[in-house]
Amino acid sequence: MKRINYMVLPFVILIIGCSESYKITKSIDWLIDNSTYAATISEENQSLVLSNGLVYRKIKISPNAATVEFKNSITGETMLRSIKPEAEVTLNGEMYAVGGLQGLKEHGYLLEEWIGNLISDSTAFQYRDHIVKPIQSKIKWDDNKRYHTSKTNTPSGKELILQFEHQSKHLEGVRVNVHYEIYDGLPLISKWITIDNQGKSPIEITNFSNEILAFPEVENPVETPNSWKRPNLHVESDYAFGGFTTGESNTTIFWETDPEYTSQVNWKMETPCLLRSKLPVGPNLVLEVNSSFESFHTYELLLDGTERERNTLSMRKMYRSLAPWATENPIFMHLTTTEPEKVKVAIDQCKATGYEMVILSFGSGLNMEDTTSVNISKFKALADYAHDQGIELGGYSLFSSRKISDAYDVIDKKTGRPGGAKFGNAPCLASAWGYEYLEKITYFLDNTGFDLLEHDGPYPGDYCASTTHKFHEGYEDSQWAQWNMTKQFYHWLKEKDIYLNAPDFYFLQGSNKCGIGYREVNWSLTRDQQILLGRQNIYDGTWEKSPSMAWTFVPLTEYHGGGDAATLEPLKEHLDAYESHMAQNYGSGVQACYRGPRLFDDTTTKDLVIAQINHYKKYRDILNSDIIHLRRPDGRSWDGFMHVNPELNEKGLIMLFNPTLKVIQEKVTLPLYYTGKIDEVELESKEGLKETQHLNRAFEVEIEVNIPAKGYTWYIIR
Repeated sequence: MKRINYMVLPFVILIIGCSESYKITKSIDWLIDNSTYAATISEENQSLVLSNGLVYRKIKISPNAATVEFKNSITGETMLRSIKPEAEVTLNGEMYAVGGLQGLKEHGYLLEEWIGNLISDSTAFQYRDHIVKPIQSKIKWDDNKRYHTSKTNTPSGKELILQFEHQSKHLEGVRVNVHYEIYDGLPLISKWITIDNQGKSPIEITNFSNEILAFPEVENPVETPNSWKRPNLHVESDYAFGGFTTGESNTTIFWETDPEYTSQVNWKMETPCLLRSKLPVGPNLVLEVNSSFESFHTYELLLDGTERERNTLSMRKMYRSLAPWATENPIFMHLTTTEPEKVKVAIDQCKATGYEMVILSFGSGLNMEDTTSVNISKFKALADYAHDQGIELGGYSLFSSRKISDAYDVIDKKTGRPGGAKFGNAPCLASAWGYEYLEKITYFLDNTGFDLLEHDGPYPGDYCASTTHKFHEGYEDSQWAQWNMTKQFYHWLKEKDIYLNAPDFYFLQGSNKCGIGYREVNWSLTRDQQILLGRQNIYDGTWEKSPSMAWTFVPLTEYHGGGDAATLEPLKEHLDAYESHMAQNYGSGVQACYRGPRLFDDTTTKDLVIAQINHYKKYRDILNSDIIHLRRPDGRSWDGFMHVNPELNEKGLIMLFNPTLKVIQEKVTLPLYYTGKIDEVELESKEGLKETQHLNRAFEVEIEVNIPAKGYTWYIIR
């Protein structure tokens, strides 16, 4: 019998047997259709089981609560080699385990028959009860104001709350709750803790770990390597800042050594096989009587392969579910002036061309910290004018990377003086100035009716060693205090339907969009360089982000230098470059900051902009769908990407670009697996030519392409 690889099918087929006797089972690929994977939490044999057909977590609740199985249901892979506490908390200077079981003599693997003989640690917090309920919305978001692709305003699934208490008298009335969420249609579990103080005196929370899991090692070198491979899962938390990507913004996920694992191969026992999610420092806060504390949330996404595209598609689907507001994607321009008549002209141009939002850019003269009646009246009048034209209006505010004063700036722990922040000097958000800054921005937005905040340098994660700032005590609680202030502010923005651009990874706290990833001074290079480098930015920046999660840049006027060779103004003289920018940006679904005083300067330019926007809006749903990466731009041959969405009539949209001086005519193989089609598709070219293509056994089709020199083409897949 011929052996066939079925791993690329949109479902998994297992063939058992030989000759003419087969047993076939089929399960649908969750990345194509996840509608059948419903989350459940059930109780069986003194255990609680969280399952949805994609991920499985079993928590034994007697003699204490502990996770005894964590399995990838897609691959069947067991993710645990040992049992650890469900959490750890340091209260009043003492560290306590929360749950957990003791008695294992081997920590390199776990046999089922060992589990029944394990005992509870008498010094740990003990399981008392549990609650199961539907997932509740974390952030209020109205999904009716602007274009988006989300089907719901909050993820669906189940939440499990385990309640723990301690037997010691000095912790009487203190309850630690461990929360778990399992989601419909995602191989994802989230986890966090809350602490309720119903005791007789305040308690100090110095530190905590809200997740501790002992994963099997991926490799077992005897000598310690320069870098270690990690288990096949993606882990992050919503305590994230300081970068454009989840990797740059990771602050809580640590891979540590496990001193209990004495049978490992590494002779120094340095294998980092213990996942711990915790704060690096803090929170160092006092929890008053009749008060509650909530930790950040940790998210664990199990991956079912090693292919980069599939794994990042999984991440993108997770973000769209957890942060549905990140699918909002208004069409905006960056205006470089606040002169009322010029702002009105830009608003009129947006209405005429189909744009939806004007952002008063940095350097425009906007100052949201000015809450005088004159300033408020000026910008309220402009917002009212924009709304009358069906256009949203918002603007830019800088928080970090500036110096306020020695009294309010971040204090370096090493020197005791201002400085040492991520951007050198920066204000401390938990100072009186920082609190007033947030109050001023809130007041401005509330009283002008602005629809967007572009928050440059949102709280980037700086520690502050000041002991005189009003809203934190010292170094140890400074990061936690500032993050919570930012979190509350961003949640308020969502409740007010104020769109949020922020150059940090705050998606899980309400941010709509982050930079795609670029070096600002590159926009001072020549127009040709900007176009190809910009397409590289798009290609590289849409692995972990969906198109709507990212912005890029187009300098209509000079930005960071470069003179005439770097800018598009006058627009009518550079229509080819203007079209190239718009084609690759709107073709990818990535909005750009078109920064300048206007969108068009004559009727020809206006017609070009209208044509690009009309095309984008015609295919908006598919252009905001996931990207499959075909070939990275290198300047030597064609490059391109393909949008896919099995739920739409347009199953795919292919964008192909030619950076060379010659026409490219060649056959291109298109991987159509994630379109959900398994037999045939109809392809329609940019010129309107249609043809039917049959998919091969790898779910591919081959097409003959003709891409003009220094040009582009596209195809629709139905």
